[in-house]
Amino acid sequence: MKLGEVERLRGELPEFVADVFGSLPRRDQRRWGECYLRGLMLEGRRKSIQPMAERLPDGNMQALQQFVNQSPWEWTPVRRRVAERLCEAIQPEVWVIDDVSFPKCGTASVGVARQYCWALGKRANCQVSVSVHAATDAASCPLEWELFLPQEWAADDKRRRAARVPDEIGHVSKTWLALGLLDRLAAWLPRVPVIVADAGYGRSVSFRLALEQRGWSYVMAVDPKEIARPAMAEPYRPVYGGLGPPTLPRYREAAEPLTSFVDADTPFEEVSWRQGSKGTMASRFAVLQVRPSGKEACRTAQEQAGGRGRWNGALPLRTLLVEQPAEAAGPTGFWMTNLPATTPVAELVRWAKMRWRIEHDYRELKHGLGLDHFEGRTWRGWHHHVTLVTAAQAFLTLRRLDPKVEMPA
Repeated sequence: MKLGEVERLRGELPEFVADVFGSLPRRDQRRWGECYLRGLMLEGRRKSIQPMAERLPDGNMQALQQFVNQSPWEWTPVRRRVAERLCEAIQPEVWVIDDVSFPKCGTASVGVARQYCWALGKRANCQVSVSVHAATDAASCPLEWELFLPQEWAADDKRRRAARVPDEIGHVSKTWLALGLLDRLAAWLPRVPVIVADAGYGRSVSFRLALEQRGWSYVMAVDPKEIARPAMAEPYRPVYGGLGPPTLPRYREAAEPLTSFVDADTPFEEVSWRQGSKGTMASRFAVLQVRPSGKEACRTAQEQAGGRGRWNGALPLRTLLVEQPAEAAGPTGFWMTNLPATTPVAELVRWAKMRWRIEHDYRELKHGLGLDHFEGRTWRGWHHHVTLVTAAQAFLTLRRLDPKVEMPA
């Protein structure tokens, strides 16, 4: 936005700030929170503290620096209120799990390490964050974030002290960071919609089973190499030979990759899911039932049965969504879901494909609001900046959803 447009927001922005930053104990903190939001929304190449302070009529670099990097205000209540307001306004059909990378120079910024960087398409020096977004076909917004702390940071006391990483924070995989975010959101919000993720999360059988144990529905991309058995496969118990522990039930058929369940007789149907820039997006999809296998699936099934000796050998039945365009020689996408196979295929496809919506979030968060422009190095500073960027995007999203507000071009 231009300066005049941002200045005109002074009539409605204070009400939003008073609500979502109501947990901040001091008036001056809320004042600098509002100032920072205006700086993020104001046009400019860099959205780090110094250039934002220089562009704002009431900008104060020292005050903004202190507010973001040193002030001890809690970000969790702010994010909770943003999530409550956004979910009430959007009424999300799905929560999308994703991760985003922030290229960095040097080694001092919290969580920075040489790892795969989606922003660059290769391994590079970067930070990585896990996020959960609320989404429908018409709107979306991030709800919660967590910074991934690589293994090399876990025991490096010198770096941890310099970046002020809390003692209780250690190395946790991205899938379990995502589960923690979902648990937190489930405690804040009245309902958990369908959970959607790419294969980076969906390939973890234990992660999918953890969602099932919580009673949540999901549609997740999976690796075509994941193994499963046919829906009609039944375990049997071999005759006990009289030596050693009783023989566990087993399947006669070996587990096979998901690609083996698709052949010339698979019943595909044409499904469209949204309007794209080049017209209606459509492809062919089939819905199958399989029994996901492998060590993780068997171990979890035993645990759920109450132990190795109580397990009857049966693996749970799950629904598999397969995409194969008419011109393709084979399947191009697989999604696993715990929703019943009777769920309309058009609904499964819409949910599976709704990850596209968060690309709008990242375009606005990064290019418009400076998500990856933060130049501080501390755990607190990073979380404060991400919280403020989320609040700015939430404010703009709420304005776009308000029919009385005319948004600038």
